[in-house]
Amino acid sequence: MVVIIIVGATCFTGVFLGLGGGRAIVDALLGLGLGKWGTYILIMAIYVVLGCFIDWIGIIMITFPIFLPLAQQLGFDPLWFVAMLAINLQISFLTPPFGYALFYLAGLKIDGVSLSNIYWGVVPFLVLQILGVAICTLFPQVVLWLPNIM
Repeated sequence: MVVIIIVGATCFTGVFLGLGGGRAIVDALLGLGLGKWGTYILIMAIYVVLGCFIDWIGIIMITFPIFLPLAQQLGFDPLWFVAMLAINLQISFLTPPFGYALFYLAGLKIDGVSLSNIYWGVVPFLVLQILGVAICTLFPQVVLWLPNIM
């Protein structure tokens, strides 16, 4: 199934970018006039929404060719930006209704634990992950410290 997702996402991305869709999305996002940080917040929000419905491999294959050049055009460090997207993808694993980690837990079939219990149980973890995104956004040296030393 993973190979089918990769093949489908690669085909979609190839056709989409080949027809100029990537440039159209970049122009549309820049045309919103949100500025550097507003566009960043919008991209992070798009990742959370996509994470609710699409597997992370599909998200990466579809969005990276669009958002990475946009991030470089906005002046973001590419390593930091990709790390932020990876952290944000972690949030999507726990975001209802289709967070994959939620269904892994539900698959354990623990007596007395329903899917709604699991949904409410992940809320503290979502808050912690959002706090992590905020810290890494406000203090990029947290992400870039080790790579800069190397």
